[in-house]
Amino acid sequence: MQGTGRRLRRRALACAAAAAGLTLTLAGCAQVDTTAPSTVRAEGAHGAPAKFGSVDCRKAKCIALTFDAGPSENSARLLDILKEKKVPATFFLLGKRHIEKYPELVKRMAAEGHEVASHTWDHKILTEISDKEIREELNRPNEAIEKLTGHKPTLMRPPQGRTDSNVHEICEELGLAEVLWSVTAKDYTTNDSALITRRVLDQSSRDGIILLHDIYPGTVPAVPGIIDALKQRGYVFVTVPQLLAPGKAEPGKVYRP
Repeated sequence: MQGTGRRLRRRALACAAAAAGLTLTLAGCAQVDTTAPSTVRAEGAHGAPAKFGSVDCRKAKCIALTFDAGPSENSARLLDILKEKKVPATFFLLGKRHIEKYPELVKRMAAEGHEVASHTWDHKILTEISDKEIREELNRPNEAIEKLTGHKPTLMRPPQGRTDSNVHEICEELGLAEVLWSVTAKDYTTNDSALITRRVLDQSSRDGIILLHDIYPGTVPAVPGIIDALKQRGYVFVTVPQLLAPGKAEPGKVYRP
């Protein structure tokens, strides 16, 4: 009861801040301050080399392709496409019925250079559950991913983008940064691959973070066209950590273009 009362008080304070125009509305009464990739790069640039890694997003027109809620029966084909197109992605994976069902795909994602992150264990709305349940939702996929890949995730995406100060504090405690998005095809509403492609292309801009779901049948067939069209526009695809480099995501913070 004490944890629930504390969480409700924090949510009330967040709503009051929103009313004062101090925060960004995500969903319902979930209010959160976010940090843009360009800000992270600028803060991390002090003393950094002129070029960071294979792509320098301080100069290149970068965009991040991210997929939620997998792995699924569609993920192998998606990985084939990404390998063929030489495009890295960031996968925010679900635990129950996904990581536990397709462990070899999780290993493949990591082995092929993609960023493997968490989308919780069972897609529970974190702002509506107890602190104990939040920790379980975040710890279980992290442990499963670390066991499969040898690396513990440092990034997570809250289901429906719903988060608050209480979730931030627990994420900080667990070493996780939250990553939202700037482009959504709402592919959970349609299997029309052409429509999914148009929605992504209409919203894309530099430093964008694209949200797609490889669990839906219309999404993976749209990916080749999305990649080709954005490359023609001069975009370079990177993982979320690459988008932030030479800065790094900090636990407890929320990132969104």
